[in-house]
Amino acid sequence: MKDKDKIKTNVMRLLDKAKIPYEAREYEYSEDDLSGTHAADVLGLKYEMVFKTLVLRGDKTGYFVCCIPVDREINLKNAAKISGNKSAELIHVKELLPLTGYIRGGCSPIGMKKRFKTYIDASAKAQEKISISAGQRGVQVLLSPEVLSDYTGAEFAELV
Repeated sequence: MKDKDKIKTNVMRLLDKAKIPYEAREYEYSEDDLSGTHAADVLGLKYEMVFKTLVLRGDKTGYFVCCIPVDREINLKNAAKISGNKSAELIHVKELLPLTGYIRGGCSPIGMKKRFKTYIDASAKAQEKISISAGQRGVQVLLSPEVLSDYTGAEFAELV
């Protein structure tokens, strides 16, 4: 694929504007498999390097974002406690696009319509780079977890 044919997402434009180094990776996907493990498999990345972005609603603080490894499940009790809530739940997929501007399988912690408090699973700190959605299905960006945390204002926490 020639450079002029490469996809440039809003996430990439925001990272470019902030002069943040990243590596973009595109992959084939199907509507039947939008999972992060599929993305990791196709891109040849370890599951612990590829992070999915989840949007939750807390009973006290409202919406917040968690990034966790694609092969793991969020611990809702931990997420609630860390975010200052008594309870938290994943938002329904119907709420995702109007709330964030992203669709399922393309949600990124960068460039949402509104800036939400964000948490990244502490396991990310063991990785030199992690992969997150570039805001579009079939496109990922790899970058330093510390740089992602600094840019989004995210905190590292035990989420799984």
